[in-house]
Amino acid sequence: MVGQAESGQKILQFLQRRLNLPPTLLHRWIRTGQVRLNGGRCKPFVRVKTGDVVRLPPFALKMAAQSGAAPVRTTDTVPEPPARPPSLEASAPLPPVVGAEGPVWALFKPAGLPTHPGTGHSDSLATRLADHYAQAAFKPTPAHRLDKDTSGILLVAATFSALRELQEAIRQRSLIKEYVVWVRGRWPWPEARLLRHQLRKGLERGFEKMRAVLTAAGEERALEALCLARPLRIRENESLLLIRLFTGRTHQIRVQLASLGHPVLGDVKYGPPEQRVGAGPMYLHALRVILPGGRIFACLPDWDAEHAVGVLPEVMPVPAEHQGQINVEN
Repeated sequence: MVGQAESGQKILQFLQRRLNLPPTLLHRWIRTGQVRLNGGRCKPFVRVKTGDVVRLPPFALKMAAQSGAAPVRTTDTVPEPPARPPSLEASAPLPPVVGAEGPVWALFKPAGLPTHPGTGHSDSLATRLADHYAQAAFKPTPAHRLDKDTSGILLVAATFSALRELQEAIRQRSLIKEYVVWVRGRWPWPEARLLRHQLRKGLERGFEKMRAVLTAAGEERALEALCLARPLRIRENESLLLIRLFTGRTHQIRVQLASLGHPVLGDVKYGPPEQRVGAGPMYLHALRVILPGGRIFACLPDWDAEHAVGVLPEVMPVPAEHQGQINVEN
């Protein structure tokens, strides 16, 4: 039976999450009628809802067990946020919870922990959530991502419908995300400034890297990146900025600031060569997220005294002259 946390998924997604089996196999079962929804045949992309009954072929659960999928509870309950603070006995504890609003949780992701598993690393926030909620029908899922070395607020959805709503809010730019960042050099603009760049992925020494480019007719289309930057502290050799994102490009803040000659302190990928040897932490932190309904989640970075941010800055409004410039295609 479909639980409340799973409602809204396409049946193919529902089966993938429940059984951990290849989508091609599940697609074949649906197409040949071996999977039934409420007693009848269905298509792979029909969406299930709370209380729907899904019938599986008799060998499906055995195959799922052989795949390593953990058995799930078929209750209608929505997972609860992890205990606060996390258990120190766990070998891979979940980050602390900053706050929650129903099935939307805000966690403080530490620097060094990837959001998702990838090449060369299996540990991540997503895998820790999956392990911690192994028996949940819908495993709480990050709604967006932060770079591995970026700390701060990361939203997690405990139901599929909450995940869809958060991702739609991000696409529609009704969810506000602000960062604080220390950059090299003296920031030259005293007021809030709109930063606009065209970003494109490329290869450098065999590794994928984003770069700011000038587009010309006939060239491969780059993606527009927009953010608003306001200085909080300006020193001779470094500056603290508040950043409000309007687009969510890969490494966007790091690339945009580096292209202006003000790379993020500690950024070994986009910073100058001398910053890549024996670098300390990367001073980029997801400070605040504001949900479309107005709920605010915020947490200060745990940086050292010289770079500490002891007071939460006010939310940065969008200047009137920039209101019409932030609606670009994703």
